[in-house]
Amino acid sequence: MRISVKKPQFRLPFFSALGSVSSVTLGCYDQKQQVYVTFNEESSLEITACIGNVSIKGGSPFVHAHIVLSDEKGKIIGGHLFSETIIFAGEISIHELKGKPFERAYDNKTGLMLWNL
Repeated sequence: MRISVKKPQFRLPFFSALGSVSSVTLGCYDQKQQVYVTFNEESSLEITACIGNVSIKGGSPFVHAHIVLSDEKGKIIGGHLFSETIIFAGEISIHELKGKPFERAYDNKTGLMLWNL
């Protein structure tokens, strides 16, 4: 999902989205190798559920989202959503929590950039 944020409008946002994509890049984290394994699907798919948040990573806004999609036969795919995804149409609902924005820091155990609470 391409979300360009030059100046954050929200301090601690989370979101959900519905709609459709014309191309999607999804991934799943390989816990042993500590890398994302990704794949691309080039077809019209319905966004049946998408949820995510925006936190701070390296001083910049960072979008983290997971998505579930379905095709015309009801086949479901899903996973970690990557920015190469092309959204055909969508509706997004953004909500803001109160408090200081979450910042991400490297976690040695998982190899991931996790919230540093």
